[in-house]
Amino acid sequence: MSDIRKVVFEENKLEKKLCRLVGQAIGDFGMIEDGDKVMVCLSGGKDSYAMLDILLKLRERAPIDFEIVAVNLDQKQPGFPEDILPNYLKALGVQYHIENQDTYSIVKRVIPEGKTTCGLCSRLRRGILYRVADELGATKIALGHHRDDILETLLLNMFFAGKLKGMPPKLRSDDGKHIVIRPLAYVPEKLLERYAVDMHFPIIPCNLCGSQPNLQRGAMKDMLREWEKKHPGRVENIFRSMHHIVPSHLMDGEAFDFKNLEISTELSGIAARSTGDKAIDETEIDELACGTLIQGSYNPSL
Repeated sequence: MSDIRKVVFEENKLEKKLCRLVGQAIGDFGMIEDGDKVMVCLSGGKDSYAMLDILLKLRERAPIDFEIVAVNLDQKQPGFPEDILPNYLKALGVQYHIENQDTYSIVKRVIPEGKTTCGLCSRLRRGILYRVADELGATKIALGHHRDDILETLLLNMFFAGKLKGMPPKLRSDDGKHIVIRPLAYVPEKLLERYAVDMHFPIIPCNLCGSQPNLQRGAMKDMLREWEKKHPGRVENIFRSMHHIVPSHLMDGEAFDFKNLEISTELSGIAARSTGDKAIDETEIDELACGTLIQGSYNPSL
């Protein structure tokens, strides 16, 4: 009996932590507002299942009213179990829509064998989801990218595109008509893996991209996990750094006006918040190493 109580306690603790992290991200970035209709994109993977589950729980206790509609894009991959998601969503009693579009055949026809399909697949998926959002009257589109996805994207852009760029927790689409949110932005993947097991989500594997070998994103994931294993806290610090950008100590002339930099005793804006001629914040590094400093709104210990 004591073992059962311990399992239940641990499951409840994990659920509460996920709710806190998702609620914190929603609040920090103003992801969901009163009267919103949130289109939750459900792929059949652990991340989107968890996102839907946590958003439904948060809606019950939120001080605002918002709708949730779950949307799955059936891309007609061979062997895709078409009954799993509808049955799951019916059992939940949540409003849902299944969009049937054969993007699988398009991707396989256009992309040569052995080449990465993610780019084209993502563009096709994005266009379809924007259209569906319009048809459903959704004001927000929720995607299931988590903290590790954001960090992997940051590293991919740094290593292969020469850009300091990640996945924003909230963005406006290129046409300006849609707001995309990532409620799991603060959630480490390892928590989602545990939650998926606890909740017995009916996971549907992706046979199009998830099984491709040697993807660079996979290499980034492995590197982050190895860092965290050898140097606990390093991944958290990298993620925290995305909350504390100091353009005056980088090299982007559009983000900081280096050319017109002049001597001044009165500083304002970003200049006032910069660290002057100090390249490394030794005091903060010492405090972080001792675990005594938590900066900004992101707090992974919640």
